[in-house]
Amino acid sequence: MDDPLHLKNQACFPVYNLSREISSRYRPFLDELGITYPQYLVLMVLWEADPQCVNEIGCKLHLDSGTLTPLLKRLQAKGFIIRTRKSCDERVVEINLTEAGRALKIEAASVPQKVMEAMNVTAEELSELKEVVLKILNKQSCNS
Repeated sequence: MDDPLHLKNQACFPVYNLSREISSRYRPFLDELGITYPQYLVLMVLWEADPQCVNEIGCKLHLDSGTLTPLLKRLQAKGFIIRTRKSCDERVVEINLTEAGRALKIEAASVPQKVMEAMNVTAEELSELKEVVLKILNKQSCNS
């Protein structure tokens, strides 16, 4: 590296652009489903285990309740989830998929393959990228 402050020498800039590019590649497929990328992430967490509490979802997605709550309200308005307060502790909000939310999983099953094709990469290349990203992030998971 000749000058560490030249944009072309930065690793962060292409990673930033990649993040934006991946999100834009998801958009047309998620638009067909009537959901946004953050909503898709919440649904994926719920498709793995339903029901879950708001704090569990937030931990898995690294989102605070201030970000997650409006997102969950929009998913509920679309009929994909139900939010209920636990009777044993009303501070805890539990999220359940509706039948429509479960059915959406079937429609969404093709999204990862479509995105991979749109990005013109192989599953192996994505796996390698994910390994490097996770190494850099080196974050503790929430029992994921």
